[in-house]
Amino acid sequence: MIKIYHNNRCSKSRCALELLEQSAKPFEVVNYLENTVTAEELKHIIKLLGIKPIDLVRTNETIWKTHFKDKNLTDEQIIDAMVTNPKLIERPIVINGNKAVIGRPTEKIRDII
Repeated sequence: MIKIYHNNRCSKSRCALELLEQSAKPFEVVNYLENTVTAEELKHIIKLLGIKPIDLVRTNETIWKTHFKDKNLTDEQIIDAMVTNPKLIERPIVINGNKAVIGRPTEKIRDII
């Protein structure tokens, strides 16, 4: 089943959700700001995306700039920062089986659904 890590306050995330609804395929919505993802779940997502943890961080967020920007963090510490501050997680993330994309631009989602 397709899974979307969604933030309703994000226009790109809302567009991604609309695209999934139009696809008529079954999907699950994870409101990750309300239901925080675990470190293990983030590690799995990062592996599926084929990226480094820092590539999943919204580095322009005030939380990042204030608390983490100038620190030399390990991958584990970056993941912990995202678990503690889920607002730092880039969105939307769409997973379909063993494929995943960050839906920016939204068209990337079409490649995996």
